[in-house]
Amino acid sequence: PDVELIVVDEQGRELPPGEVGEIWVRTPRVMKGYRTESGIESPVQRDGWLPTRDLGWIDEEGYVFLAGRKDDMIIRGGENIAPAEVESTLFSHPAVEDVAVIGVPDVEWGQRVAAFVVRRPGQSATAEELIEFCRQRLASFKKPDMIYFVSELPKNPLGKVLRKELRQRWEQGEFGSSAG
Repeated sequence: PDVELIVVDEQGRELPPGEVGEIWVRTPRVMKGYRTESGIESPVQRDGWLPTRDLGWIDEEGYVFLAGRKDDMIIRGGENIAPAEVESTLFSHPAVEDVAVIGVPDVEWGQRVAAFVVRRPGQSATAEELIEFCRQRLASFKKPDMIYFVSELPKNPLGKVLRKELRQRWEQGEFGSSAG
């Protein structure tokens, strides 16, 4: 009963229901900050709000939905793209067994959307087919610009995709060229 939660934009302004932003919490039990070698660094914002670095939205009934981590957000031409939304769309394709989406650098747009797809055994969907599938279901700026087919995704022992490792491997040119 004494925990408050809001979703805010980049400037810390509260967003209306249904809009994705960063989740902030406030409670008398909120931590004071993170302990570092130089002491305690406080992440707490004005009026006692703690930024969680989680992205999500609140619906009209007050239910909270998570959309991913703020650090994973892709910013393309000033538009925010939650990797989880693109991944969810790709997961709905019958040929997709597993998928991870990251932002990769782009001179013109800031970042481009790159998807790493593990196909289901016996399936042969092409990159072009998957991009078109996304184009029909997502805003145009959210569709993947490139699709890389991989045999598996790097994951931690709990099964969470290691996006940082994927990004590093992409930067090293490990995945070669992509369709799209």
